[in-house]
Order: sequence, then structure tokens, then C-alpha cells
Amino acid sequence: MRKVLGSNWMLALLFLGWSLGNLDRYVMNYAVLSITEDLSLSATSTGIVLSSFFAGYAIMQMPGGWLADRFGSRRILIISVVLWSIFTAMTGAAWSLGSILVIRFLFGIGEGGFQPAASKLIAGVFPQEKRARAMSILLTSGGLMAFITPIFSAYVLDSIGWRHMFMYIGIAGILIAVLYWMFIHNPQQAVNVPEATEGKARAYGLQQLFRTPMMWCLLAAYFSIYAVNWGLASWMPAYLTDVRGLSMKSMGLLQMIPSVASFAGLFGGGYLLDKMTGGKEKWAGALSCAVIGLMLYLMFTASSLTGVIIYQSVTSIFMAFVLILLPAIVLKKIPQASTGSAMGMVNTGGQLAGFITPTAIGFMVDAFKGSYDAAFWMLIGFTLVCAAALLSLNYKQGAVMDEPLVPAKVS
Repeated sequence: MRKVLGSNWMLALLFLGWSLGNLDRYVMNYAVLSITEDLSLSATSTGIVLSSFFAGYAIMQMPGGWLADRFGSRRILIISVVLWSIFTAMTGAAWSLGSILVIRFLFGIGEGGFQPAASKLIAGVFPQEKRARAMSILLTSGGLMAFITPIFSAYVLDSIGWRHMFMYIGIAGILIAVLYWMFIHNPQQAVNVPEATEGKARAYGLQQLFRTPMMWCLLAAYFSIYAVNWGLASWMPAYLTDVRGLSMKSMGLLQMIPSVASFAGLFGGGYLLDKMTGGKEKWAGALSCAVIGLMLYLMFTASSLTGVIIYQSVTSIFMAFVLILLPAIVLKKIPQASTGSAMGMVNTGGQLAGFITPTAIGFMVDAFKGSYDAAFWMLIGFTLVCAAALLSLNYKQGAVMDEPLVPAKVS
């Protein structure tokens, strides 16, 4: 018999799994420097490699969320971890541009169900007033991996190379899947829906999400802020080495500073959001987007490396707040029965941005003969779009919380 764990222990297991998923995503941004050399890739091809994961990841968001709502979080979490671990290990066996594109795409498919399923699990085991903090703890795994990955990559890539590194990460993922099989369990459904109509309720909930203006505003905000997030995460290592002249190890050490800032922003953001009421969070999010845009401008125009790192660190703090704000709104405003589908819908926007932005930046760098200025201006534009989307949020207009999950019959 499997041991039934409390909510905090299940959150710890989610944190462990998502830490490994983030490690693989972040480490690729450093490994790609060696992969580019080994496979003789151009900047545009490198951008396509970085984007290929997000193509699969974006495609799987809504199906992954629907599957979590239909079959429960536990099954989807286990399948997701197993699949992404297999394709992470296979990354180390890539022999050409075509092979690594296919492998990273399938890796994205495998990982796509994790966050919607994890979000549904959090909504099921935590009360509404604690969900933002629980989600912030889960997302701090990204901040932690952003802190560890630069120095981890610098030394591991030098010692064993990128091929063996990906194989070992894949093995670690299989071990985590075993822990999920042993200890994760599905919470009871919080929404009172008759058993005979449960499947219809979930399907109707998905239709409601597509008819809700709030969800489309959130999708636009997700796309915009993740365009900035993944644009920086994917290309900052190359920018610091190509433009600012840093070595791999120096760059790895310096990138730990904004990573610490991001970690603090994620953890503190969840606590602040649980205290905010009455729509104050969307104003705080829009202001944060404006600060991010200003910091990006100061970053690429900075005359010194010290200035670049300072502005990047401030960017990381405010971006972390927006990154936790968006899923917190979903967890608090969407019924638990539809949390997986809702998170899958809005997160599709974020992952489409992850697919488009690295490729777009690679194309711009080639087009402007190594200059990153156009790419930074593009990211600044996305901060303005995100601010506008947040200010457009209207919780009352078609709010899903105010509608029944099962439509009433008209006599």
C-alpha cells in the first residue's frame, strides 16, 4: 500500500521533480555553446534548437491539463517525468541538427503535462488562501536551478561533456518518477459534481474557459512575460560571452547573482500575493512590467559589466513577481475541477513565447551582424504588452467562479 503524504510533503516532491525539469531546460542554454561547436550550427540554427523544446511543450499544455482533469494529477505527473527523462537522456546521443530538433521536441511533449497536473494537485491539497505561496514555492525551483545551473554547467561540461551530462540527468528523472509512483496520490475533488456527470462537467468547464475574456488576457500576459523570460534565459550566456567578452566560468559565476534575485522574487511574491485583494495584484503586476522594460533598456546600454549584472538582477526580481502572479490568479479564480485545463490554456501562451523568442533573437543576431540591440527592443515591447494585458483583466466579466460547472437544462 502506498503511503499517503500530507500536502507539504507532496509539494516537496513536486519541487524536486520541477527542479530537475528546470535543470534540463536551463542547462541547455549553456550546453548549446558546446553543441553549436560540435554540430557546426549557425546562430539561427542554435535558436531553432533552443525553441524546439517549447514547440512540443506548448502543444502539450492544453491536452496535458485536460488529461489531468480527466484522469487525475498522479498518473499524468508520473508519465510526464518518465517521458521527459527518456528524451533528456537521448539528447546526449544527438548526432545532427535534425536529430537534436526531434529529440528536444519530444522532450517538450513529455514535460508538457507536468505543470498543469502539478497546479491541479496544488489546488486540490491547499486551501485557496495558501495556493499562491504553494505555487511560489514550486516555481522557486526555477530560481534555484537558475542559481545552480551556471556554475554546474561550467564545471560539468568541462569535466564530462554535454553528452554524458544529459544521460545522467535522464537517469535522475527515472528515480524521481519512482518516488511519485510510491508517494503521490490524487486529492478528492473539491467541486460537488455528481459522479455520472463528472466527465461532462469537465468538458463544459473547458468550453467556459474559452468563452472567458479573463482567460485570454491571462494568455496574452503569459506569452509576453515568458517571451522576456526565455529570451533572456536562452541568449544571456551567448550575449555575455560574445558581446561582453566573458569566459564560460566567469559568466557562470556572475549569473548566479541575478539567479539569487529571481529566487527571492519568487518566494516573496507568493507571500505578497496571498495578502493582496480587490484587484490590487494586477496593478502591481503592470507596474512590475514597466520596471522590467526600463531595466532591459539600461541593461543593453550599460557601459560596464557591473551595470549589466545589476540591471539584470533587478529585472529578475520584478519578473519573478509577474511569473508567480499569473498562475496565482488561475489557482484562485478557477474552480478546482478545471484548474488543469485552465493552467494548460494560459501556459500555452507562455510556451509559444518560448518557442518563438529564441529563434527570433537568433535571426536578429544574424541579421544585425552580431548585435543584440534589436532583440532587446523586442523584449522591451513585450513588457508593454504584458502590462496592458494585466490592466485589462476583469474578474467579474464572465468570471468562471460565478458560473456553474454543469449547465442547467432549459425547459
